[in-house]
Amino acid sequence: MDGSNAQQNIEEKLKQVTTYAFVGAAGTGKSQRAQSVAAIVDADFIIDDGLVIFKGSIVCGKSAKSERNQISAIRRALFEFDDHRKEVMDFFSKAAPCSLMIIATSDDMVMRIVKKLKLPLPERVIRIEEIAAPEEISKARRERFTKGKHVIPVSHVLVRKNFAGKLVGQLRVFWKSKDNHEGEKTIVRPPFSFYGEVHIEPEAIEELVTFIAGRTSQVAKVVEVSASPENEESLSITIKIAASLGEKNFISLATLVKERTAVSVRYFTGLNVKNVDVIITEVII
Repeated sequence: MDGSNAQQNIEEKLKQVTTYAFVGAAGTGKSQRAQSVAAIVDADFIIDDGLVIFKGSIVCGKSAKSERNQISAIRRALFEFDDHRKEVMDFFSKAAPCSLMIIATSDDMVMRIVKKLKLPLPERVIRIEEIAAPEEISKARRERFTKGKHVIPVSHVLVRKNFAGKLVGQLRVFWKSKDNHEGEKTIVRPPFSFYGEVHIEPEAIEELVTFIAGRTSQVAKVVEVSASPENEESLSITIKIAASLGEKNFISLATLVKERTAVSVRYFTGLNVKNVDVIITEVII
C-alpha cells in the first residue's frame, strides 16, 4: 500500500471515531472534571493538551505542559507538530470504532483539533458551566492564576518527566465509571509558568523498571537496572536479570522483558523509551 492509500485508509477509519467536546475558559477546572464528564458521555478516551488518556493513564501523545514556552505549548495542544499529529491519528485509526472527548478552551480550538486529526465533528459539546457551579469555577481560576497550578486527568506516578514541569499534588475523585474505574488526577506546574525546574532522578526510573521486570514469569531476580537519557525526551534502559528455567527459552524471555518494560514505562509515565537491553547474567536451576 503506497503512502497516499495508507493515509486514505487511516482517514476512513477515523470516521468511525465518535467525538465529543468539553469546553471552558482556561483555568476553570475542566481537566479536574474530565474523567467524570467522559463517563457521562461514555467516551473511551480523552484528548487534553496534546495527550491521549485512557482510564487515567497516558496512552499516546505528548503533553503541551512539557513545552518550555507558551507558544510551543499552544502548538502542541493543537497538534501542529507533524510527528505528534501522525502518532495520535495512527493510534485512533487502530482504536476505531471508539469514542473520545476533546478538552478545549473554545469552540474554535475544538474545530482546529478535529480538523488537524481528521476526526468527525463533535456530536455533543458540554460547557463547563453545565458541570460546575460559578463559585467552583472562580476557585479553580484563582488556583490557576495565583499559584500556576494545572490539573491533568492522569494518575500520580513515581516517575516525573524532567521536561514536563513539577508535580505538586494529587487528587482522588470519588466517582466510578461504568467499569468501576475510579478517577484520579495530578496537579502540575508547567515549565513555562516559571516556578523552577524539576528533574527525574535515574533511581526513580530504575525502581519502576525493577518492579516491572521482577513481575515477569521466569525472572528469578533483577540484578541491576540502569537508565540513561538519550536526550531530554527519551532514554535507554539496561536490565540485568537472573533467569529460571521454564517454558520460554532465554531469547523469548529477554524479548518479553524488553517489551513489557518499554510498553509499561511509556504507559505509566509518557516517557519515550529509545531502547531496552536485557542481559541474562545468571541461570537459577
